[in-house]
Amino acid sequence: MHVKNVPWSYMIAAAAVAAVNWGCTQARSGSNGPESYAGWTMYEGDAGAAHFSALTQIDRSNVQDLEVAWTYPIEDNSAPGMSPFVIDSTMYVVGTGGAVIALHAATGEELWTRQLPGRARDRGMLYWESPDRSDRRVYAPRGDYLYAIDAVTGERISSFGTNGRSDVRQGIERDTSRVQAAPVSPGTVFDDLIILGSGPGEDYGSGPGDIRAFDARTGEFVWVFHTIPHPGEEGYDTWEDPEAWKTAGGANAWGGLSVDMEREIVYVPLGSATYDFYGAERLGANLFANAIVALNARTGELIWHFQTTHHDLWDWDLTATPTLLTVQNEGEMVDAVAVAAKTGFLFVFDRETGEPLWEIEDRPVPPSEMPGEEAWPTQPIPTWPEPFAVQEFTADDINPHVSDEERDSLRRYVDSMHNLGLYTPPSTTPTMQMPGNAGGANWGSTAADPANGLFYVLTKNLPTVLTLERVVPGVPGSSANPVELGQFVYQQNCQVCHLANLEGQAPLTPSLVGVVDRLDEEQIHAVIEEGRGTMPAFGDLSDEQINSIILYFTYPEYAPEPQEQAEEELAVGEDAPVRFKTGYGYFSSSLGWAIKPPWMTMTAYDLNTGDQMWQVPVGDVEGLVERGVTGTGAASLRGGPSVTEGGLIFVATESKVRAYDRETGEELWAADTPSPVEGVPAIYEVGGKQFIAIGAGSAGRSSGATRAYVAFALPNE
Repeated sequence: MHVKNVPWSYMIAAAAVAAVNWGCTQARSGSNGPESYAGWTMYEGDAGAAHFSALTQIDRSNVQDLEVAWTYPIEDNSAPGMSPFVIDSTMYVVGTGGAVIALHAATGEELWTRQLPGRARDRGMLYWESPDRSDRRVYAPRGDYLYAIDAVTGERISSFGTNGRSDVRQGIERDTSRVQAAPVSPGTVFDDLIILGSGPGEDYGSGPGDIRAFDARTGEFVWVFHTIPHPGEEGYDTWEDPEAWKTAGGANAWGGLSVDMEREIVYVPLGSATYDFYGAERLGANLFANAIVALNARTGELIWHFQTTHHDLWDWDLTATPTLLTVQNEGEMVDAVAVAAKTGFLFVFDRETGEPLWEIEDRPVPPSEMPGEEAWPTQPIPTWPEPFAVQEFTADDINPHVSDEERDSLRRYVDSMHNLGLYTPPSTTPTMQMPGNAGGANWGSTAADPANGLFYVLTKNLPTVLTLERVVPGVPGSSANPVELGQFVYQQNCQVCHLANLEGQAPLTPSLVGVVDRLDEEQIHAVIEEGRGTMPAFGDLSDEQINSIILYFTYPEYAPEPQEQAEEELAVGEDAPVRFKTGYGYFSSSLGWAIKPPWMTMTAYDLNTGDQMWQVPVGDVEGLVERGVTGTGAASLRGGPSVTEGGLIFVATESKVRAYDRETGEELWAADTPSPVEGVPAIYEVGGKQFIAIGAGSAGRSSGATRAYVAFALPNE
């Protein structure tokens, strides 16, 4: 073989990876056929987001013998929340300092590492290869750019975009200096296209969540789908303001995207329009916010859509990736797409036509009491299947494990709330939201046995209290005292969850006392701008405002004493919009959530009939276990299950990974992880040996804990 003008570093690295991969079964990315379930080539397993593995070496009979095969540590506060993916025998992860890292998937040995500028998105990356496999690439989002990296050597691919990176703000017809276009989750790959969602923020002034596609080889912009329709586009008339396409924001895909490769359809779950909890500036049904949208993957053309919440006032984003599976419905085999919502409803559609498999009724819901607001009069309710989440909270549902004194206090508070059921519009009176906006189904929380029509969803029964308050205009004292500015911004955006004393509300919202000793300035910026765990992104805050918050965290003693402001001080000019905001107000008690457990459950459905097969609690709360109380379900974090042909479901919550019998829901095995887990277990095989790998370390929830990728396997014979 004659080789000319090829760097020696490339040849050495290529030879090393080829040696590692020799003899391994290849599972090619981007197919919905059976071969796609032999490996874990995407961050949710396969293009259909089934989180399913056809591997059977580990099964019900031997799962209790699993042990740690290898550990790869992270040496800083980076959060390995992503699901690793594996190509041949090489695993790709995000590691120390946000670096892209290639590991030997059987040993955890580091093959190469590549640092990139900008803040890392830690939920995942994308992989693409040419048909002859001569060109293999990993794509990593950083800031407003997508970087292309040679999967063999770790070198940036200079021919992609400009010097190895493509600006993902292309195609967004707004002032992109104020638009966050980088994907929160990595998007998906179809043929030679990279299709991306975004994280534009969730506040007044946020940008649109347009879906864009880029050429996988060149990085060039290819197509855009406007999630806030432009004039002449379908859905334009669902916004009363004819200029909404220029000003409205949100309606973005920050969960995952799935693809039917054969039909060439990409399924996009979209979030709420902004501002999430008060919609006087966006009257109308607001398509395509809160909709499942089916697009032509080659062109971005709309094929069908269904809106699961009209004119959302509750931040009920669709975040769980639409799951592709095949079911028997009315005597016929139907290729379906299942969409689990934060509301606890499960919507199931024919994936080609968008027709629901079971009737969905638009039913009347309560009106809003807020000035200028017009809540939509009806909401879509599936008649079947039954909901997977708790959808109401009254005083009779209070946590039974708290003291009598605390129970009485919680009962008085619950009785005083504005509480008309599931679709109670937020108001200036504390309003019960159940499921809360971080409850129900969330990113990565669904899985399936796609050939047999079985579906699994991980759920958080997490109540939220919403209280709208008039937005205070101006920033008192900002020019003279930057710490006072930080205090003001904190009060407007953070205080409802983390409290005036910064001590937080266990178990979900952590204390911010001394946070500057645990996270550096860049990490605090990233958490505020991008969100973390159940905390939303505050992407509309300026660098000056975020820096002032950090100063307030550092020098709280220099902030003025809080003072009540007179109503007249809240007056705004005649032309200024009337705006209200709310904190997220997660409703906790001294022992877990204020609602009775279970707080986290997993539900199994047979979607051939729509019946629930079983529902079990997942995880425990350490403080309650010490008191002998188990079976409560975990109290926080997000992630999801992975299903195997070996009859198992693997789920990682808190600081444990667990295995369940997929037919009964019985827990069969559990093992400790070095820190809390927020992600989806990856299941793969190397050299005839099956592994389960996870990333342990949720930023902001495990300060001081060891962060690492951990792989489990059966012991060698």
